[in-house]
Amino acid sequence: MAANESASIFSSASLAVEYVDSLLPENPLQEPFKNAWNSMLNNYTKFQIATWGSLIVHEALYFLFCLPGLLFQFIPYMKKYKIQKDKPETWENQWKCFKVLLFNHFCIQFPLICGTYYFTEYFNIPYDWERMPRWYMLLARCFGCAVIEDTWHYFLHRLLHHKRIYKYIHKVHHEFQAPFGMEAEYAHPLETLILGTGFFIGILLLCDHVILLWAWVTVRLIETIDVHR
Repeated sequence: MAANESASIFSSASLAVEYVDSLLPENPLQEPFKNAWNSMLNNYTKFQIATWGSLIVHEALYFLFCLPGLLFQFIPYMKKYKIQKDKPETWENQWKCFKVLLFNHFCIQFPLICGTYYFTEYFNIPYDWERMPRWYMLLARCFGCAVIEDTWHYFLHRLLHHKRIYKYIHKVHHEFQAPFGMEAEYAHPLETLILGTGFFIGILLLCDHVILLWAWVTVRLIETIDVHR
């Protein structure tokens, strides 16, 4: 009975969202995006899209989202808004962080990204425009991924703070006493793997199109960089 009621609620909610969507004006960016997406499909293989495309999306978005916070730290006018005024940031720390990020991104994360193509092939995840989910379904699945990842992160993060293992792994992430956005993925390689697992669980359970991979990466990067500013 409860399951039927839940299904009815979700069905009604879905119909309501679809109705609202039908009332919205046509998105002027939809046609250019469709053309760009189809052009990508016509000019690159699935392996190139899943591997190099995912790498480019991650790297470009990560450093793009970090850029405002990075610049604000060194603009004299913005320093009055800094909470920890007694701990000024330095270019040396930024460079040290950047070098570790490059190692984590290309030696830890990139090998995992290389498995994206095989994941989409094994589970028959589509790439085509016709089967791309509507914006509200994409948001709903990103929300589901966020709930799963946040739950995983909460418990594993607490475990990494355990006094017996903190100094061996998680202490690296807290090396900078005044956090900044680019530090979001500054971590021990093991921590990158342990906490990063939560990112993939939602994808394994909810992914119905390759666009969800990139949408979820976008949402997750915005969130994690923002909380470290």
